[in-house]
Parts: sequence; C-alpha cells; structure tokens
Amino acid sequence: MRDLLMIPGPVEFEPEVLQALALPTLGHTDPAFIAIFGRALKRLREVCLAPSAQPFVVSGSGTLAMELAVANLVEPGDTALVVNTGYFSDRMVKILERHGAKVTQVRAAPGDAPSVDEVETALVAGGFKLMTVTHVDTSTGVLAPVEGLVRAARKHGVLSVVDGVCATGGEAFHQDDWGADVYLTASQKAVGVPPGLALLTAGPRALEAWRKRKAPVASVYADWAEWLPIMEAYEAGKPAYFATPPVNLVYALDVSLGQILAEGLEARFARHRRMALAFRAAWKGLGLRMLPTSDAVAAHLLSALYYPDGVDAAFVGQVKAQGVVVAGGLHPDLKSRYFRVGHMNRVGPADLLAAVGAVERALVAAGHRVEPGAGVAAAESALVAR
Repeated sequence: MRDLLMIPGPVEFEPEVLQALALPTLGHTDPAFIAIFGRALKRLREVCLAPSAQPFVVSGSGTLAMELAVANLVEPGDTALVVNTGYFSDRMVKILERHGAKVTQVRAAPGDAPSVDEVETALVAGGFKLMTVTHVDTSTGVLAPVEGLVRAARKHGVLSVVDGVCATGGEAFHQDDWGADVYLTASQKAVGVPPGLALLTAGPRALEAWRKRKAPVASVYADWAEWLPIMEAYEAGKPAYFATPPVNLVYALDVSLGQILAEGLEARFARHRRMALAFRAAWKGLGLRMLPTSDAVAAHLLSALYYPDGVDAAFVGQVKAQGVVVAGGLHPDLKSRYFRVGHMNRVGPADLLAAVGAVERALVAAGHRVEPGAGVAAAESALVAR
C-alpha cells in the first residue's frame, strides 16, 4: 500500500493521465501525434481563458517557463517591477537580473501580499517595461491579488507576467479579460500531469514586444523564435522540428486538459475553494495557525501551517508514518517553523479526510494536546455545510 501524496506538487494524478504515459511512443512528426499536440495547444489556450494568446508547450520545469517569459521580453537595461510574495518571487528576481534587467521590488512580509495600491504607486513612479507577480507562491501559500495587479499594469502601459505554476487549473484566472500579457505554468500541480512540461500563453502585446526587441535572445532553447514555428505548425496539423518533444507527456497533457475542460473551469475553481475551506476548518479545529496572514491572501491549492509549540520539522516524517506525505517549509526565513499540505487537482473529500486524519494522529504522536477527531469532524461539517 502506497502513501497518499499531499505535497504542493507533484500531486496525485488521474488514472487516465497515467495511462497516457504508458501508450506506445509515436514519432514527433507522426500525423497522429501532431493531431494530439495541436489539440493540447488549443486546450491550453482554453484553460488559461486566453483566446488571443499563443500557447507554448516545452520540455522543462516551471523554472524554464519563467525563463521563457523573461528571456524573450527583457533586454539588458530594461526595468522590471517584481511583486514579491516569497521564494519564487525571489527566483524571478534572479532570472530577471541574469538577463540584464534593473529590478525594483514591492515586498510583503512572509505570509502576506502587497496591495494593489502599493504596487500602483510603484508603477506610477516607475517607467517599467514589465511587472511580474506570482499568482500563488508555493513556499508560503499566499494568493496575490492578480486581477487588480494585471489591470493596474495594463493601465500604466506595463507588460504583466504572471507565474501560475501553483495556480493554473485551480485558482480563478482570466488571462484575456484581465489583460495579463503572459501566463506561465508547469504540468505537475493543478494542471494534473507528471513533472516535465513548461507551459506558457503569450498575449499579443507580449509577442509585439518580443518582435521589437533589438538584442537577440541570449538562450537558444528559450527563444520564442525557435518554438513559435513549431507551435504554429502543430496547431495547423503540420510536422515541424526544433527539439524533440516529450511525446508521452504531451499525450498526458492532452488528456488532463480535456478533463479540466469537461469539469468546467468555474466548477473546478469552486471545487478547489470548497476543499480549501474544509481544510481551513480542520486546521482551526486542530488549533493550527496558517502562515498566510488572512483568508484574503490564502491560496486554495495548498495550506502552509506553523508547527504548534513543542513540535518541530520531524513532524513531516510522523505524518508520513500515518500514510500521507506532506512537505516541509521552503521559505528561507521560516523553513524550520512550518509545513505544507497540497490539495489540488484530483483531491476530493476522501483525500481531505485521510490527510487531516494523518495530521491529527501525527500531532498526538508528537505529544501535542488535541481532541481526537476534532480536525476530521470540523472538515466533515464544512463539507456538509457547503
């Protein structure tokens, strides 16, 4: 019997997605594969609610998706504003600076997010070419106010790049309606596919800025000029080659995106909210404090929770001994003080109750005083109430 994986990525995957990985591998210019890849590109555009955007599906991690955005939009000396909510915002700063950008940050304390007003003040002062924001920071479980932020960037003529690695397919996002220029993500979280795909949808303003750049893109592999003809060819049903795509991961992506669209995006967003509220009820019932400073900035795809007094990082192993895998802390300022529970993609009531029960039993094993069954009862009450 295997453990239930409840970390914030990779996650538990649907059986049909895993079955796609076991299909015979076609050649990357086989007409059948071209049709699958082309359909996956169309479906990615639909999942991001970005009918005007150009989708890119590239072999790599979420960090490559970040670099695919920055490498193509930033030239040495460009100015960038980073809305910093944690570890992955810091990574974005590193990537921007590596590509020659001059970076200004609007930061919040760990567990909080800068307000739209704070960011707009910086935009007014700025002259920035682009602004980046992490939709959900996996290190802290913080949900940024992305709609207001990207609308503010558009108002001030600044390109917006939204890191949706821990959000896409689970948190509400409307790329075209809100005016986001680039939405980037990866396969292994709420998109519901094993690790290995960097995904990005680039809107018309982003593509125009890229076409107008004066300096060549420093990275061959990250250059949209290499990938755009491939994406256009596959979507048009024609063979093309730059670098060999991960054929079976593309099969799996097509299956998962189809499942997401069949569920319906608004229904999927609502399901993740419902699960998150039940988890929050459970944590409250167990006397655990969340790292996000308020419900308004708490993501719906994971919970970041402080260890109670007398409990330390060995707790993660104690939860695993109960049959559920959770993650330790990641933010460098708080790493030893908290743990994280992922609840995205296929997570439903049975997974919720199993995870809460494991955390509850591990708290008892760690010597923390808790009323037996309090967390599970609170979660069940929340599920029934909704």
